[in-house]
Amino acid sequence: MKVVLFCGGLGMRLREHSETVPKPMVTIGYRPILWHVMKYYAHYGHKDFILCLGHKANVLKHYFLNYDECVSNDFIYSQGGKKLELLAHDIQDWNITFVDTGLHAKIGQRLRAARKYLEGEEMFLANYSDGLSDLILPEMIRDFQKRDAIAAFVGVRPNATFHLVEYDGNGLVKDIRHVTECHHRINGGFFVFRREIFDYLKEGEDLVQQPFQRLIAAKKLIAYTHDGFWGCMDTVKEMQQLEDMYSQGRAPWEVWKSH
Repeated sequence: MKVVLFCGGLGMRLREHSETVPKPMVTIGYRPILWHVMKYYAHYGHKDFILCLGHKANVLKHYFLNYDECVSNDFIYSQGGKKLELLAHDIQDWNITFVDTGLHAKIGQRLRAARKYLEGEEMFLANYSDGLSDLILPEMIRDFQKRDAIAAFVGVRPNATFHLVEYDGNGLVKDIRHVTECHHRINGGFFVFRREIFDYLKEGEDLVQQPFQRLIAAKKLIAYTHDGFWGCMDTVKEMQQLEDMYSQGRAPWEVWKSH
């Protein structure tokens, strides 16, 4: 099953990094977060990727054109460097399509631009490329296949330090709770689509706003609850949290190691 990855955003809340590299290329450990996302999908057998490029597309292209397997794999160095024997591989069986989808395009338009590369696909996966999870992807896909739905996303608990407040029309507070203690869910950015999604997505639209409202009205949109790990690199603080987890050897999104 092909995987569409949205890699073209400006990443304004990571400005100090996104001015030099696009957000998906901000690193966690030795590799950019995009690599971690792709490695996650590849672990579950989905190795055919479509990268929807935009902001600093050249950085992503050069990264893969000059990819060094030795950075994240064991190898044997001999003959003074004349011979390198890799003991494992990352991406040799990945197929990556690089698509320029516009500098300021919305997510929906990036998906429309990738449509021609999805010919023949009854179903496909998609991801915002800035979130990591230990979601058991095959379970989500199997559930989706049984349902009469066109789109599904992962519903996760907000990873934030805010409090939700409930109050009446006079401002009298009725309840205040930490966001993680509430029953609210947010879109975790892991999607499964049937090709009919393009019937609900019009020119100039974002993915979630208008198309998802149409899917809701048609009862064709479902959310898959995930209570395990989910983390997003949307701010510098969140980036540091993911980096700290990785450096301390507790990176639950590395499902390829846990198995």
